[in-house]
Amino acid sequence: MSKVILLGGAGAMGAITLKDLVETSDFEVVVADYNREAAEAVAASYASARVTAAHADVRDREATAKLLGGSFAVINSVQYQLNLEVMEAALMAGCHYTDLGGLFHMTVQQLELHQHFLDKDLLALIGMGAAPGTTNLLARMAADEMDEVHEIHCQVAGIDLNAAETDGGLASSYSIQTILEEASKPAAVFTGGKMTFVDPMSGEAPVDFGAPVGVQSPAFTIHSEVATLSTSYAPKGLKECTFAIAFHGDFTSKLRFLREIGINSVEPVMVRGHSVVPQDVLLAVLNRQPKPAPDTRPPNQVEVIRSLVRGVKGGKKVGVNMDLYVTGIPEWGMGSDVDTGCPPSVGIQMLARGEITGRGVLPPELCVPVEPYFQEMAKRKMLVRRIDE
Repeated sequence: MSKVILLGGAGAMGAITLKDLVETSDFEVVVADYNREAAEAVAASYASARVTAAHADVRDREATAKLLGGSFAVINSVQYQLNLEVMEAALMAGCHYTDLGGLFHMTVQQLELHQHFLDKDLLALIGMGAAPGTTNLLARMAADEMDEVHEIHCQVAGIDLNAAETDGGLASSYSIQTILEEASKPAAVFTGGKMTFVDPMSGEAPVDFGAPVGVQSPAFTIHSEVATLSTSYAPKGLKECTFAIAFHGDFTSKLRFLREIGINSVEPVMVRGHSVVPQDVLLAVLNRQPKPAPDTRPPNQVEVIRSLVRGVKGGKKVGVNMDLYVTGIPEWGMGSDVDTGCPPSVGIQMLARGEITGRGVLPPELCVPVEPYFQEMAKRKMLVRRIDE
């Protein structure tokens, strides 16, 4: 039985990935986390010899490499700033690697390790979540049909029908630190065949995602799709590539307000003679907030992951919206976040079966075959919808 190490396995996305690995594979899974007690509690909840726990501090590369020794792959669900440390540990241990993304700038650095993984006959599948990840593969599904690809626009929007009743604060199902960075860092926009950066949360425009999500107004944020799709489809003539997201309810307006008053800034300010980073203060305050009582209702969420691709086919201009429609997996008690937590498990299983054969450091669109990938997603109740312009 092959072994997979799940780093950050006690976190929100790690919990979904673990559930998928347990339910759909025969891997032995080690739940590794900086919080040893949390990792042990998560592993114990499965009462299975296939699931064990371990402590991991990925800043200690030698210790991490030792932990990864003998494993088939590591799934990295820790904060993206530590991606390079985990990749280097994977190289030392000789195992395959995947993660949920690098928020553009980290992704660019990760690609520089391509030859190192190639030399060791290993794959580092970077950005294998919902966005990046599924967005890239939806784009590929449409782009593969076209002779020329001129535009790729990735968009995400969703609705939580339960949360709409009591929406408040800045509660988030995934890392609030990452969300704050998305809302404060200039967003990468590939336009006119060149990479540029625009104000975060800018470019808001109404988009109809279909019922029940309806019309939402996604805005530009920094994301990894733009870093890889812009080069992957350069040979087909790509000139425009963007990523935009619409957060649920009034979450977007709250993020914009925090940015406008400067409390989400990473530029230090002087407070009583001390240099303080406002975003650090904001994170400290948010992490101090009491956790809301668990919602006992079944998840009632819908999310649409979309890639709009425009180009030329047979001499005619064409445009296609490729959507992944996500409502969660009720029998797992999990909502639409399964679209982020399941893909790393799917990718590693496809790699183990030989369906993914690429080596080096590669984004999904360059190595993951789309048909078997979306067949796997369909088994998890995530369905592709195609809308021709």
